[in-house]
Amino acid sequence: MTAAAPSHLLVVADTDPVARAVGERWGTPPSTGDHVEGAPIRVLPSGALLLRRPGPHIHDEHVDRLLPEALRSGSTTLVFPSIHRSERNVPCLTVHPLGNPGAQAEVGGRPRTLVPTDPRRMADALRRLDERAADTGLEVTFEATHHGPELSIPAFFVEIGYGEQATPPVEAVRALASVLPELRPPEGDRVALAVGGGHYAPHFTELVKERRWAFGHILSRHALTELTPEVARQAYAATGGAEGIVAARAEDLGLPALQGIGPRLKDREAPVRERLGSTTAGASGT
Repeated sequence: MTAAAPSHLLVVADTDPVARAVGERWGTPPSTGDHVEGAPIRVLPSGALLLRRPGPHIHDEHVDRLLPEALRSGSTTLVFPSIHRSERNVPCLTVHPLGNPGAQAEVGGRPRTLVPTDPRRMADALRRLDERAADTGLEVTFEATHHGPELSIPAFFVEIGYGEQATPPVEAVRALASVLPELRPPEGDRVALAVGGGHYAPHFTELVKERRWAFGHILSRHALTELTPEVARQAYAATGGAEGIVAARAEDLGLPALQGIGPRLKDREAPVRERLGSTTAGASGT
């Protein structure tokens, strides 16, 4: 077993075509000596850990409880490569936190129950994949908080949506296989809960690309319509290191459920960051 808990554990579901394709690129790295229900926990050259699971990610409830104590009690984050499905089948790469802000839990997890997040590592995933956008030909975007599994340690999904294609696009698989083992929480990012906007969170996606923001839970405008004070407090507490709330528009902050939860922060309160291949960058904001 490793002497100290690593930064993150990559969880590959054998039933998921994206996870399976990405996992094949990692091969069979050495075992740490620990197992989860007979499956070895393996260590990649970057130091990230790898675990293969037989069932679908979204219903792998409380898989964290099966992990060795050092991983459960340490700072380990679970990262799930996965297929992205949507009604319009738009090809894209997505990063999103887990949980169900509302009363429905049709795709894993429990109603009005949110999973702890890793905002800075999510921001790193989005930015690294954005740097590969020219190779993949896919837009990179956050999604708002949605679906399971229910977990007690930080976790997020990184997904490939590939529309009507029969298999995940090779360049997108290559991008995830390259990026995910190398994720690091970047220094200098300000952390906030994100509220408002659409499901694909364009406002917060651009802020993370252009400025030193990192968001944990992202509550879409749709989720705000049934947001309770209890879930709002959950979302803030589960956004590790949150300094306040950033809204897609000022009126989103007026909801009764959000009152008394964190300072209100403006887009421009995080520094502009340099993007790969450019010397200037900027984001307009409130």
